[in-house]
Amino acid sequence: MKLNHKPLTIGALVRPSVLGALLGLLMTISTVYGQGDKPVVEIETSLGTMVAELDPKKAPESVKNFLQYVDDKYYDGTLFHRVMKDFMIQGGGFTINMNRKPTRESVQNEAKNGLKNKRGTLAMARTSDPHSATGQFFINHRDNAFLDYPGSDGWGYAVFGKLTSGKSVLDKIAAVKTGSGDVPVKPVVITSIRLVEPEE
Repeated sequence: MKLNHKPLTIGALVRPSVLGALLGLLMTISTVYGQGDKPVVEIETSLGTMVAELDPKKAPESVKNFLQYVDDKYYDGTLFHRVMKDFMIQGGGFTINMNRKPTRESVQNEAKNGLKNKRGTLAMARTSDPHSATGQFFINHRDNAFLDYPGSDGWGYAVFGKLTSGKSVLDKIAAVKTGSGDVPVKPVVITSIRLVEPEE
C-alpha cells in the first residue's frame, strides 16, 4: 500500500571571539544530537495536541528533513488529509483547500534503522519509490508490522519518532468520518508543529 502523497582550520579563518561562538554552537549541536538527547515537537491540531520525541541517532536524515520543514513552518495550516482508522493518519502535504504544497528534495529511506511501525510512531510517507519521502509523514494508529523493513518491496517505511503524549488525540482523529480517498469530511487541520525547547 502506498503512503502518499569539507584541510583548512577554522582558527586560520576567524577571530578568537568568532571562533568561540562557533565552538559553542558546535558543542550545543553535539549535546543535542551526539549524546542521545532526542528533539521533541508539539503537534497542534484542530482536534487537540500531540507531543512526539524524534530519534536523530537512528533516523538522522529523516529527523533532519522533518525538523527543517518544522523550522520553515511548512506544516502550519496543512491537513491530516488521509485518515484510516486502525491503520494510520497521514498529513503534512496539503493545504486546507486540498492544494498540494511544494517540497524540497526527497530523502533516503531509513527503514533499516531497527525502529518499528508501532502504534503512535511517526514515519515518513512515500510513493512506491522507496526513496521518495519529502514533507509528508504519518502516525501509526496501531502496530503495523507489515510496514517494517523489509516490507513487501524490500524497504518498508522509515520510523523517525514516537508520540509521548496525545494518543487520545490520535484516536480522535482516526475516528473522524471520511469520504472518497479517506479524506476527512470535516478538515482535520495541523495548526502548527513546533520544536519544544528543552528545560534548563
